[in-house]
Amino acid sequence: MAKQTYPGVYIDEVSSGVAPLEIASTSTAAFVGTAEMGPEAATKVTSWAQFQRLYGGVLPDSYLAPSVFQYFNNGGRQCYIVRVVKTDAAAASVTLANRAATPVAGVVFAARSKGTWGNSLVLQIEDAATNPGNDFRVSVRRQPDPAIVPVNINDTPPIEQFDDLSADPVSPRFVETVLARESVLITATMKDTNKFQKGLHRGGVSPTLPLNAALNLQIDVDGDGFQLVSLPGTAGTADLAGVAAAIETAVKALTKKRASTDPKAFTQFTCTVEPTAGAGPKRLVLRSGTEKASSAVLIAAAPADDATVQLKLGPARGVSETGAAVRRPVNAAAVQVGDAEKGGGVLEITPGDDGNATLTANSFTDAFPRLDAITDVSLLAVPGEASTTVMNQGLAYCAGRPLRDMFFVGETTRADQSPVGAVGFRAELAANSFGALYFPWVKGIDLTGRSQDPVLLPPSGYIAGLYARVDAARGVWKAPAGTDTTLHGVLGLGYELTDVEHGDLNTKGVCALRRFPTSGVVAFGARTVAGPSDAIWRYVPVRRTVIMLRVSIYYGIQWAVFEPNDEPLWSQLRLSIGSFMSTLFRQGAFQGSTTTEAFFVKCDADTTTQADIDRGVVNVEVGFAPVKPAEFVVVKISQKAGQASS
Repeated sequence: MAKQTYPGVYIDEVSSGVAPLEIASTSTAAFVGTAEMGPEAATKVTSWAQFQRLYGGVLPDSYLAPSVFQYFNNGGRQCYIVRVVKTDAAAASVTLANRAATPVAGVVFAARSKGTWGNSLVLQIEDAATNPGNDFRVSVRRQPDPAIVPVNINDTPPIEQFDDLSADPVSPRFVETVLARESVLITATMKDTNKFQKGLHRGGVSPTLPLNAALNLQIDVDGDGFQLVSLPGTAGTADLAGVAAAIETAVKALTKKRASTDPKAFTQFTCTVEPTAGAGPKRLVLRSGTEKASSAVLIAAAPADDATVQLKLGPARGVSETGAAVRRPVNAAAVQVGDAEKGGGVLEITPGDDGNATLTANSFTDAFPRLDAITDVSLLAVPGEASTTVMNQGLAYCAGRPLRDMFFVGETTRADQSPVGAVGFRAELAANSFGALYFPWVKGIDLTGRSQDPVLLPPSGYIAGLYARVDAARGVWKAPAGTDTTLHGVLGLGYELTDVEHGDLNTKGVCALRRFPTSGVVAFGARTVAGPSDAIWRYVPVRRTVIMLRVSIYYGIQWAVFEPNDEPLWSQLRLSIGSFMSTLFRQGAFQGSTTTEAFFVKCDADTTTQADIDRGVVNVEVGFAPVKPAEFVVVKISQKAGQASS
């Protein structure tokens, strides 16, 4: 509050003492599987279109893409993708020469991820629009058939295009930095063997000789500033070599204007005569005496009677090439990454390869730790790679995360498309309430377009999307099952269960997918794979509600760390958590007709003793009465005897 120095009213803002908690996200899924392209690190995507842009099309031997499509189709909003690749897979790359007089390896362009997909990328290297002498433009195209480069590559529109790229590491448009930040398809790596060249200025061919009486030109070396160069009268001859020698002598005699300019820019300056092709027309080439990124030679525009015009120098006649110019790659009309032919500036090629190694269950489970640093993911699925090993490891990973904040959505194998197979699969799973098993697989459209008939697809992508849809509409405490949980995009089931078969699976903890006349195919089971001794965690919504509470409270009370451990803090914790629980109660998350019946929050001298205080510990106890699904609706019908008929 402001210091009270004058009579009047003083107003200040004070905290209410309640730090609001937010409900944690419960429906962000993580999918682990193989893809045509894309990063191996866990990457968030928010639409099917973005998945296609990052991970390519649908592979005939992978269920990842169809499952992600159905996740979004059934209500999912965002998910993480963890791409699994074979151990011997390789990324396509091509090494282009630089523009030095004696070219060396200039830059390596590589596909951003491993796989044969990179062999279909075609690069076009051109002069930049703004500074064509020093900078360059890279256009990236992808040809439909990697084995056939179109006759005119320009007929294929570029997928990505980057202009005004520089080979100078200090430039804000340094090619490595720009592509790393903006490109989805390629990366660039400048070769360490590159060296700066002396900045130069090439004149136009066949200068007009002899020179007239005006023997002046304006020159700027290494950005030192323009200075007047006056040539001696003897320079006005028909001998271009004599003119070159006169210019070199005059520039070497100049005195630098800036303290930061390297004196070698002038003392080692050269002017030579260069033939354009064999014994063809000749032109002047002016070179700075330094080799650094700032090395350059500029000639100013001049009046028509100036030597600049007759010698065909200046902006309209030649190009200043800085030290970076030699480092930049050569221009190329069409270079196929990973599958180009050597020669003409192409020095090395590494073909992209999907690899020949065999993927095992461990190939997928070893990818789980890539999600360790992701805190906003709550569902995990490995679509189509179902095995008891994968599901047991997935359940263990979800239960073993520090915050225990993930739930595994599992399915039987493609071969287990019978109740007997599903029961056998379930029997080999370790009891664990951090996941659910779904049966059977479903029939949907073939996204590859190879089959006009429905194909068998794993249900985990559909179910994860359904979880997201139900969470958004009703809350995580609502079981993601029932006649209102129609699975979108399902054309049939791999197995049609009878009521008796369904009952047997339900008692064993297998969630069934059923077809009903008025609802279509729906999820009709909501049990975890918890064992008999863990009956309190039998239902999916109960476990997922606890996950939501744990994560919400964990992040919502971080402010309490290092606060004084006494009654004011305890009171604030009770208020904050209690207010959060009351909000959930009003939304129907708990049993009971009053808040007292629905939940409790304790944080006082009973939960936190003096010994706890001395150890820096504050204990908060939160309990709630979970809402459990009505699995069995029993209706008793009886006939009233002795009533007269009407």
